[in-house]
Amino acid sequence: MNLPGPPRRPGDTGSAADQEALRSAKEMLRGAIRTRRRARPEAARLADDHARFLLLQDFWGTPQPDSVVASYLSHADEPGTLETVGWLTAHGVRVLLPVLDRRADGTVRREPDWAPYAGPDRLRAGLWGIPEPTTDPVGAEGLAEAGVIVCSGLAGTTAGERLGMGGGWFDRALEYAAADAVTVMPLNDDEVLPSLPVQPWDRRVDVLITPTRLLTPPD
Repeated sequence: MNLPGPPRRPGDTGSAADQEALRSAKEMLRGAIRTRRRARPEAARLADDHARFLLLQDFWGTPQPDSVVASYLSHADEPGTLETVGWLTAHGVRVLLPVLDRRADGTVRREPDWAPYAGPDRLRAGLWGIPEPTTDPVGAEGLAEAGVIVCSGLAGTTAGERLGMGGGWFDRALEYAAADAVTVMPLNDDEVLPSLPVQPWDRRVDVLITPTRLLTPPD
C-alpha cells in the first residue's frame, strides 16, 4: 500500500531536489540494512533479542501494574519484542500494539490505531503479515496513555535520530504521544550510525537499545 508522503512543514526550506536526494539516500540505506538483517543467522538473532531484553529489564526496573506501554510486535528479522511484551503483560502492564490493516468497513488507515495485547491467541496477520491484536481498538489517540513507546526502526544515531521503515507510520503515530512519554528503539549494534539522512518530520527517540549497550541521547 502506498501512502502519501508527509506534508511539508514550516521551516522546511529544502528544495524539491534536496528532499528527493534525502529520500533516495534513505531508501538505499534501508535496503542495505534489510539485506544485512536477512543474512543474520537465526541463532544470532535470538541471542541478540535476549541480550536486548535483559538490558531493557535493567533500564525499566520493576514494571508498575496498570501502567501502559505501546510497542510494535516484532515480525520476521526485526529486533524482537515478544519477550518484552510477554514480560510486561505478566507484570500487569497494559500493552498496546499497533493496528495497521484496513478498518472493518474497508477504509484504509492513515495512521496506526492501537489495541491491547491479550495473548498470542488474540492475534491475526495484518498488513504485510505483521501480527496485530483482535481486541477492540482504542483509536490513534489511545497512544497518549502510554508512558513508554517502543518504536521500530532500521537505524539510529547517538543523537536519537531514527531511520524508520519507510511508511511514516511511527512518525504519524507519535503525534498523539504524551509529551513526557519515553520512546525506545531496539537495534542491532551495527545499526547505530554516526549520522543519518533526516527530514524535518523525522521524529527522534529518547533511548536506543542494542544487544551490548543502552544509549540515551542528549536533550
